Amino acid sequence: MILHIRRHAGALRRYQRLVDRVIAMAKDYRELSDKDLQHKTIEFREALASGQTLEQLIVPAYATVVEADRRILGLTPFPVQILGAIVMQYGNIAEMKTGEGKTLTATMPMYLNGLTGPGNFLITANSYLANRDAENLGRVYRFLGLTVMAGSAKAGQDDKDLDKDAIYASDIVYTTNSTLGFDYLIDNLAASQDEQHMRGFKFALIDEIDAVLLDMAQTPLIISGAPRVQSNLFESADQMITLLQKDEDLKLSDDTKKVWFTEQGMAKMTAFFDVGDLLSEANRDLYRHLVMALQAHYLYRRNRDYVIEDGEVALLDVANGRTLDGMRLEAGLHQAIEAKEGVKLTNQTRAMASVTYQNLFRMFPKLAGMTGTALTDADELCETYNVSVIPIPTNKPSIRIDQPDKLFVTNEQKIYASVEAVEAAHKIGRPVLIETGSVSMSNLYSRVLLQRGIVHTLLNARSAPKEAWIVREAGQPGAVTVATSMAGRGTDIALGEGVEAMGGLLVIGTERMTSARIDNQLRGRAGRQGEPGETAFFVSLEDKVVLENAPKRIGRFRQRYEATHEDTAMTEPLTKRRYRRVIQKSQATAEKNERGQRFQTLQFDEVFRLQRDAIYRTRDELMDATDLSSLIESLFERVAAAQAPKAPREHTAALIDFVVNHIDYEYTADALLAQIDRNATKKSVQSLLVTLMQKQLTKQHQQLPDESQFLYFQKLVILKAIDVAWVEQVDNLQQLRNITSNRSKAQRDPVYEYQKEAQRSFDLMKADIADKAVRNLMLSQMVNNIDGTVEVTYP
Repeated sequence: MILHIRRHAGALRRYQRLVDRVIAMAKDYRELSDKDLQHKTIEFREALASGQTLEQLIVPAYATVVEADRRILGLTPFPVQILGAIVMQYGNIAEMKTGEGKTLTATMPMYLNGLTGPGNFLITANSYLANRDAENLGRVYRFLGLTVMAGSAKAGQDDKDLDKDAIYASDIVYTTNSTLGFDYLIDNLAASQDEQHMRGFKFALIDEIDAVLLDMAQTPLIISGAPRVQSNLFESADQMITLLQKDEDLKLSDDTKKVWFTEQGMAKMTAFFDVGDLLSEANRDLYRHLVMALQAHYLYRRNRDYVIEDGEVALLDVANGRTLDGMRLEAGLHQAIEAKEGVKLTNQTRAMASVTYQNLFRMFPKLAGMTGTALTDADELCETYNVSVIPIPTNKPSIRIDQPDKLFVTNEQKIYASVEAVEAAHKIGRPVLIETGSVSMSNLYSRVLLQRGIVHTLLNARSAPKEAWIVREAGQPGAVTVATSMAGRGTDIALGEGVEAMGGLLVIGTERMTSARIDNQLRGRAGRQGEPGETAFFVSLEDKVVLENAPKRIGRFRQRYEATHEDTAMTEPLTKRRYRRVIQKSQATAEKNERGQRFQTLQFDEVFRLQRDAIYRTRDELMDATDLSSLIESLFERVAAAQAPKAPREHTAALIDFVVNHIDYEYTADALLAQIDRNATKKSVQSLLVTLMQKQLTKQHQQLPDESQFLYFQKLVILKAIDVAWVEQVDNLQQLRNITSNRSKAQRDPVYEYQKEAQRSFDLMKADIADKAVRNLMLSQMVNNIDGTVEVTYP
């Protein structure tokens, strides 16, 4: 961390000189009238049109925003906020501590980049914040002549009601990462340019950038559709699993992340279904359903991983308790959970389009961000996204007190000790924020506090507006708030009257998280803007990060301890350094594993990205084309070459089948035989097939003589072929990733296996696209309506 600070010391000195110039110029701009200040935007745009760069305009543009912030919002950015804004303009991540005013800081780079027109996005934590900031800060941009809109629906508003054309035509868009990702995918499923809304990507400024690019890096955005044929094995597989006994018929790993059948369990299932070999190819589908049912029962827990809402299974974000709207488990696992819970089974669907946040934001030519904690993962951010993390000094020195961890053997000891600390603070009216690593732990603390008679607020992050209000009020006298670690990011905690005299907000962490960065986020809740505050972590050797990452000897120590201590609830904390090292090493191992998983996800998705970009580029070129004759000719040649046999006279049945089902319904076997003599070659038959295709295309053109309409028809049917084949390919890649991931058990590199299989699948897809495109061109039926429109029916 010290090396990173030293590395950027020179850059900070250069940026500081720019800050001084911005402040000096902003003082001069105070003398300008509103009209003259607003005219600066016209001057800047003219300068850009004449060839100047954004960086050349950074001083006068930032000075303009500083003065506009003062006039419109009544807030004048501090020098450190201007410094953070300059850091971000040069494509870096500004690490600004909680309460340092990141929201206001963003107005400067967003205005400067907004001068270039549409394509500039501020990505924030949720729709509530996107709409709040677009409305409040939007007053500054509109005053200066820029357009700004929120890309996400407000509470109670349907996303379908949004004017996407107007949103993406705006100079600046405040939106969420998921909204942007899904809109990108939907845009690339459009059948024409009129149905596309986006205007390209130029600049993305991501608030809480570490949460998006690291914590959510492995979460793919998937648009599903094209329902599969529903399996009837989910219920019977679920019934079988309920008959099995844990430890006898199945085993669960120590970290509870893996579960498998024993030999005894396999024998029971074989007898139950009366099949010879459960692992045979014939029973492959049955065994797959049994494995999914096993995982549904033992790896996915209700009210931890999912909830039942209105008779449906809704997935939960384990870290913050939010329901993941629109997200479903793939490959039938979602239906296995539905069978377990006895709710109506939903249709299995194919993945139609997919993108990860890693690849979504790597599409931007310029990427920047701000967060309170990113320096601990600076190397990974630099390697993956080519962005540097630069720490910004606080406006006022921090006086927060970070207590050393209080370490216990068991969770029970830890909970009692931490609740006693809450009681002591609550007696004097000092506000306390208890932050947990999961929804289940927050519910447990809530029950313990109720038993002690301590009135508190439980934040399960189900409503973003409510969440923001609860977090904002957490600093009032006597307030006790229980929340998950990620809840309420983006909202500052203001201290109530008299709280500073009590020592400020007390933040109690109930366990070490999987990353020191997240621990620092918790600490950052207290002591904002030079205010007093205190943090204390209560940890145990039974915490999740220890159970999953510590050596087995720690588990044996816990067992011996519990066997020799009858009253484990009342004891003093462990003080020896070796136990603290266990916590630190466990966390370091968890961080390393998560980095490895993110890197592997990136490698998998890089293959997917190359194929997705090729398809989307082809679609765009097709929609832009004014003449498709050469493309169609190449399709004819490719399909004819694939279908023409080496010995034509010996394969006339296959040839006539192809011609009738792909070129002309009315073609006969006699007509084909009349054109193929005994000396026919593959090349001559290939030429014959191309001729037949050209003749049939001419007939289609005669049905639709208008050139523009016929061009549109050709685009439409070829796009249809691409989309149908790509949906199949996306689904194949999703399944393929699951399959190849397991090949590591056979000492194979899963990424290499995935690359090899994905390329083979892509080559097959290209042949399938050509085949489907020719069939659509030849056999689609057209009906002319009275109003001049044409209905197209695909074969």
